[in-house]
Order: sequence, then C-alpha cells, then structure tokens
Amino acid sequence: MTLTDLVRHPARTDDRATGPVAGSAPDAPAGKAGDARRPAGEGRAPRRRYARYVRDADALAVTSFVLGLLGLLVLNVVLGPTAIVMALIALARSTARRGRALLGLALGVADLVVLGLLVTGDGTVVSGLGG
Repeated sequence: MTLTDLVRHPARTDDRATGPVAGSAPDAPAGKAGDARRPAGEGRAPRRRYARYVRDADALAVTSFVLGLLGLLVLNVVLGPTAIVMALIALARSTARRGRALLGLALGVADLVVLGLLVTGDGTVVSGLGG
C-alpha cells in the first residue's frame, strides 16, 4: 500500500497491520468486511463436515448392498443383519445413494429369509457355495 492509496482511502490500513481496520468495531476481526458479521468459529468447516457425513452415509449404503449380496451366498447369519443395520444407518443419515441402501436392506432381509429356509429345511445355520 502506497502513500497515495492511504490518501485516497484513509479508512483502509495496510494488510500487514496488526490492529483492526479503521472504522470497524473494536472486537471485530481484521480481514474481509463479511467476517465481522459472522460469529467466531463459523466458516466453511460445517459444510465440509456435512459433506463428509454424507460421503460416509454413501459408503454405508454401498457396503450394505455388497454385504447383502454376499450374504445370499455365504455367511448369511452374519452378513444379513450387518447389511440391515448399515442400510438403516445410511437411510437415517439421508444418503444420496438411497436406492443402494434400500437394496442393501432388502438383500439383508432376503439373507434372513434364506437362513430361515435353510434352518427349517435341513437344520444348517450357514449356507455355503458347495454342497
């Protein structure tokens, strides 16, 4: 900032100045004019935190779908309930992949139905690929 700029704009101070900008409230932070209106600690962090929350919910939806699909083939006693729980958590967090979460939920329930059929049919608890 030159002397000419200070003469033209006396309310502005140098960026390297340690005090507040002239004409602003004494406890307002130095910086952009919009910063004074925002409470301290508020910024882009909540938006990033929300994006991570949705991304985690999307991962839960995809994982529940994969586990539900695998549960139809092997370990339906474990993978079915796990797929159901993960799908419900993803739906509660309002995932962007709602269809996959619903498919994971349906496949988890199908895993439990297959388990019920296997237990009543021949007394086994876990299905396997080979016979």
